Amino acid sequence: MVTATEGTFTTPDGQELYSKTWLPDGEPVAKLIVVHGFSDHLGLYLDFFPTLAGRGIAVYGFDQRGWGRSVKKPSDKGRSGPTATVLGDIAAFTKPHLNDDIPVFVLGHSMGGNEIASLMAAPEGSELETTVVKKIRGWLLEAPFFGWSEGETPSALKIFMGRLAGRFLPTFQLKHHIPTEYLSRDPAIVASLSQDKLCHDTGTLEGMAALLDRVSELSEGRMKPGPNVKSIWLGHGDADKCTSFKASRAWFDESAAAVPDKTFRNYEGWVHMLHAEPLADRQLFYKEFGDWILERLGGDKTAAAASAAPTATESAPAAVPAAAPEAAAPEATGAKL
Repeated sequence: MVTATEGTFTTPDGQELYSKTWLPDGEPVAKLIVVHGFSDHLGLYLDFFPTLAGRGIAVYGFDQRGWGRSVKKPSDKGRSGPTATVLGDIAAFTKPHLNDDIPVFVLGHSMGGNEIASLMAAPEGSELETTVVKKIRGWLLEAPFFGWSEGETPSALKIFMGRLAGRFLPTFQLKHHIPTEYLSRDPAIVASLSQDKLCHDTGTLEGMAALLDRVSELSEGRMKPGPNVKSIWLGHGDADKCTSFKASRAWFDESAAAVPDKTFRNYEGWVHMLHAEPLADRQLFYKEFGDWILERLGGDKTAAAASAAPTATESAPAAVPAAAPEAAAPEATGAKL
């Protein structure tokens, strides 16, 4: 039986963020740290995490600062801070789970994939590399944001002006609207996402500038996985209109070329939230994702976990959360990151 527990996580600078844990019945065979995407939260992953926990994989996640249930007031929305703060939060959340012999894996979805790819590139010998990166057994990237999808790239002038404004008005908020039909091919999930008040589509100039800087460095090959990155799995739908399938393929083939154990999975015709596609598809994704982790455990652990049921009973799309206070912000169109 899977046990789900809500809690809080305190960041290095004292921010209190929402967290949630899914634990298997008995000793876990592996741990998974979850890093979600832009305008995203832990409540949007349906039965993905209970399914993994049902196979012996303990799952730990938090709503990043500026997102989901970690938003306490309108001015918090999208206030994620610079890259150093983002990576510091992920590292601080991960470190307590590295103190035993249970293998730890890290998942980053969309913007979260961009963030963990940046973490993987921590300089060899740095504190991030020695205390976190080299202790991770495997990294999994779901539709990571390494580039804009075709037709969604903002103009160079818009990017330049946004970065310039971010230096003077770092906490200025703006709306980055996400067409919900880009996220899933399941009509019920699309309808639910349209009403989810925790998906506030609001970023800050500082946070958006940091994200764009990471995209540039990753896409240009200036941030590559370090020598202690052991294993990478990357899954992307080739019909994704939110993040670039081609950029993911290029990063995998070029920047991650030296990683000894790596897998690229093309989900043909799928869109952005692989974990929230139509029922049969998302169940396939859950199984393949879990299989990849379990195959890297070896010995008796793999055999025991493989004998567990590969999928959990699917629930209906998550109920729409209670409305959060709205803050007025300028509108911009775009896709989920």
